[in-house]
Amino acid sequence: MWNTDARRLRALLSAADPITWVLTGDSITHGLVHTQGARNYVDHLHELVRGDLGRSRDAMINTAISGWRTAQLLADFDHRVARWQPQIVTLMIGTNDCSSSGKVPLISADEYAASLEDFVTRVRRLDAIPVLLTPPPVDERHAPERARVPEFAHAMRTVARAHRVVLVDVFTRFQERGRDRIDGVPWQLLADPFHPNATGHALIARELATALGLARRDSETVTRLRGIVGARR
Repeated sequence: MWNTDARRLRALLSAADPITWVLTGDSITHGLVHTQGARNYVDHLHELVRGDLGRSRDAMINTAISGWRTAQLLADFDHRVARWQPQIVTLMIGTNDCSSSGKVPLISADEYAASLEDFVTRVRRLDAIPVLLTPPPVDERHAPERARVPEFAHAMRTVARAHRVVLVDVFTRFQERGRDRIDGVPWQLLADPFHPNATGHALIARELATALGLARRDSETVTRLRGIVGARR
């Protein structure tokens, strides 16, 4: 995380000026249905930043849309991202990009990576800080059309490393939770073969808070997130 973006992020968070956050992506960030009424990771981040950290003038805007892929987001970039004049833009996407269901055009991991690079470039042209989150792993037995998600998560890591982007490796954190299971699937974090449940969203929020330097010891929200995640190990 020790790069120019990280230093700018620390400076923004230590200043009194309000920050506009745009959080975008697909259904996981959209956050409907699969948490069954509980908070998604964007909601947790909202409480942490505008509550615990006292940054009540910050604006947090969720523009994610279920089912969308990176190419669609780029085509709608001005509406979904640029119009808000953000200082921080987070992106979790890839679960739909990797699909081979035949319902959407098949793309390669390299094409996905090129789209991510385009996204990062556009965000930086806004003088904003991009933050990338890898998609979580899937239950390949019940969602074989998304079996390429590890390849796409790796592609995002490669883009983040090459362009020195702050990265939250959700895929790896989830995968670690499935290592003690015969099928390797972290079912305690999933509502279905590829959507995180409330516990999964708590873990994403905790990892995002840590990556962005928000996880202070006196934070009630971070303490709660740790409790939620720890209870479902």
